[in-house]
Amino acid sequence: MRRVTGIGGVFFQAKDPKALCAWYKTHLGIDVQDWGGAAFSWADASGQPTTGTTIWSIGATGSTQFAPGTASFMINYRVEDLASLLQALRDEGCNVLEKTDDSEYGKFGWVIDPEGNKVELWQPPEGQ
Repeated sequence: MRRVTGIGGVFFQAKDPKALCAWYKTHLGIDVQDWGGAAFSWADASGQPTTGTTIWSIGATGSTQFAPGTASFMINYRVEDLASLLQALRDEGCNVLEKTDDSEYGKFGWVIDPEGNKVELWQPPEGQ
């Protein structure tokens, strides 16, 4: 079974999300949208567009989005078979959160790494 197939998103918290988004937009040219993030489209080795995006997003410090993780960031990894991977992680003794989510955006599950970081695992909807 293939496990992680790519990075689906990078999420982090800031004391002043709007100001930090503006800084990234002004100084690094990230096309930050009104929802507080940007979507980077994927390309293949020759530079041709391909299916997939990586989300980059800033939220407010103090949000419970990363709980029970203790870091101010969370990385979302793309996976092919979320249910099988979560079971494999449980079998390996990893701290897999019981909660999962299935929505129009795909299937989500979470594991806490040995440093206390919440890691999001995402199985995109078919065709993405």
